[in-house]
Amino acid sequence: MKKIRAALFDLDGVVFDTEPQYTVFWGSQCREFHPEHPGLEHEIKGQTLDQIYDAWFNGNLKEIRPLLTERLNVYEAQMDYLYVEGFENFVSSLRKQNVKTAVVTSSNQQKMESVYRKHPEFKSLFDAILTSEDFEYSKPHPDCYLKAAARFRATPEECMVFEDSFNGLKSGRAAGMTVIGLATTNAAEAIAPLCDQVIKDYSSFSL
Repeated sequence: MKKIRAALFDLDGVVFDTEPQYTVFWGSQCREFHPEHPGLEHEIKGQTLDQIYDAWFNGNLKEIRPLLTERLNVYEAQMDYLYVEGFENFVSSLRKQNVKTAVVTSSNQQKMESVYRKHPEFKSLFDAILTSEDFEYSKPHPDCYLKAAARFRATPEECMVFEDSFNGLKSGRAAGMTVIGLATTNAAEAIAPLCDQVIKDYSSFSL
């Protein structure tokens, strides 16, 4: 493996331990609009909002999308954005080793403004922050990670991806990068086939 020049992080479940909060939100919405499908909130973990809408809020439910989006925006503005254990020390150590760091997330700019309000130091942790507005295709397409690598003029072999969702892990794999899976959202044994290594957090992980 080539020397790692860039570490590319998904946001939810990777930088922040927010997935349990999203499960609460989508659980309430799914019980309201899809009572016939108990546990749907667990099936849609790691999917983008567009993917959720296309699969579950189409046809007669398409008209409630603006309501769901408004509810989600209000919810995200009030969420607790707690770092995954060990993340801050880990990203600091990367920067001391001159490894470039980037967030590569399907979240939009409006959500990121909520993150910045909660964490004024957030931007200083990364050399780049790429959001849904920067990509043509959503995960599991490799577009987002290839664009992040290009931002640093790094080859895929020189990049390490940190992901928790199945779509995100597949995206990193498709990009030809080393993939580290965080077992924050899905079970370690479930994501292991899509990873080079599985970790529960950053407390005992280093390059």
